Amino acid sequence: MKKTKKPAKKAPAKKTKKPAKAKEKAKAEAKKPAKKRVSKFKNLKYALHQKIVYPLHGVGEITSIEERVFLGKKTVYYIIYLDVPDMTVMMPVTEADERGIRAIVHKKEALKALTVVAKDAPPISADWKMRYQMNLELLKKGSVLDIAKVVRSLYNRSKIKELPILERKLFDSAIKLLIDEIAYSLHKEKDDVEAMIYKKMETK
Repeated sequence: MKKTKKPAKKAPAKKTKKPAKAKEKAKAEAKKPAKKRVSKFKNLKYALHQKIVYPLHGVGEITSIEERVFLGKKTVYYIIYLDVPDMTVMMPVTEADERGIRAIVHKKEALKALTVVAKDAPPISADWKMRYQMNLELLKKGSVLDIAKVVRSLYNRSKIKELPILERKLFDSAIKLLIDEIAYSLHKEKDDVEAMIYKKMETK
């Protein structure tokens, strides 16, 4: 009977050692603090990736801050992405305040807006054109409390009589803006905030 030969054991692979100098260099690099990415644009009111409100348009995010040449002049722009209506806007930094751009309100202000929609609306004109102009001006002001007043006013009016098309569109824009901002401010889901607003307007 033939004996089977056991396979010869392979010698373990030798680990190559890093040169001493390379090891020391690697350790020194590891000890160094991580480099922070610093924007070259200083003293800006809004930061990259900050959520902002653009009156009459909606809640957006600053996706980029860029310098571009326009008519031979260097201008710094906020590049703002608006989820609805899926649009990107280039806003000159120097015109942001003039156009009504503002930061998302703090929690305290968002809660105030919810108390506004829960109140009875003051008497308003029966002339829808006059109402439309008054509410449009409030939306242009852009504060969260003004937006809440528009929502409350048009919702209450809709329970008395169906809104004309332009007023209905204004209401849709106002409540969308209010829902988005309060949702971001309170860190809640938009559907939950929408249900909360309608509940407050219904249970007065």
